[in-house]
Amino acid sequence: MINKLERKFGKYAIPHLINYLIGGYILGYLLEFGGRTTGTPFLDFMRLDPYAILHGQVWRIITWVLIPPEQNMLFAVIMMIFYWQLGSALERAWGTFRFNFYIFGGILCSVIGAMLVYGIYSFSLMGNADIGSYQEILSSSISNIFSTNYINLSIFLAFAMTYPEEQILLYFFIPIRMKWLALVYAVLIGVDVVTAVISGSWGVVIAIVASLANFLIFFLMTRNFRRYSPNEFRRKRNFRKAYDAGSHARQQFRQDGQARHKCCICGRTEITNPELDFRYCSKCNGAYEYCSDHLFTHTHVK
Repeated sequence: MINKLERKFGKYAIPHLINYLIGGYILGYLLEFGGRTTGTPFLDFMRLDPYAILHGQVWRIITWVLIPPEQNMLFAVIMMIFYWQLGSALERAWGTFRFNFYIFGGILCSVIGAMLVYGIYSFSLMGNADIGSYQEILSSSISNIFSTNYINLSIFLAFAMTYPEEQILLYFFIPIRMKWLALVYAVLIGVDVVTAVISGSWGVVIAIVASLANFLIFFLMTRNFRRYSPNEFRRKRNFRKAYDAGSHARQQFRQDGQARHKCCICGRTEITNPELDFRYCSKCNGAYEYCSDHLFTHTHVK
């Protein structure tokens, strides 16, 4: 399915999408700082608030992505640099369209999850005289649950799946591989889900599942994920370098008027007969090369 979508809509993919995502966080920090200075809570008009969206503030479907997940400025800078590196590496490994599909899929799943939680709890409030007030309070709570933290977490988990053996320095001095750190995150997420189920906070459960649904969907849909492993990506890159180097050498031979390939039977070359293919025979003892007309008809040299 992803391959079909890429063939049809791949030309519309946004290159370097992680740059725009990090730029949105920077804009969010500026708006937050401006709101503190002027006393106007700009970010309150940008949150993923289902009640406000259903009452005409449709821009919140997009603007909530600009709200930065980290409040401390020092850790915010470290976070943005870290996730910029992860996102850039994923786009190089997967390609622009698949990275776009992954990020926008996470955003869409979060919006659908928020609306679903709002719809379920609103339905349970039917018949209550103060349903309007409860819906506003509920919507405000939902906007706090659905944040960009889960988008960043999905980027982290995707990077860990793609580069499980990559090593980072936790707290700048503890070396740890991505697969073990991702396992810790997965356990913490599982604990949050179990805690929410026990306490009956099904809205939190839906929020966690919806926010990470893109991770599950993407990796379940990508059955042949070996093609996007770092080893395969490195192999393709090395092959491209070798091919380009060979193309340059062949071009140099043509410019010098020298033939790189020559048939041992008829003496024809790629210069005199560019329509021919030339191959070495694996059954001959020695480096004997033949054109396509004599490759299967010659007498093997023993």
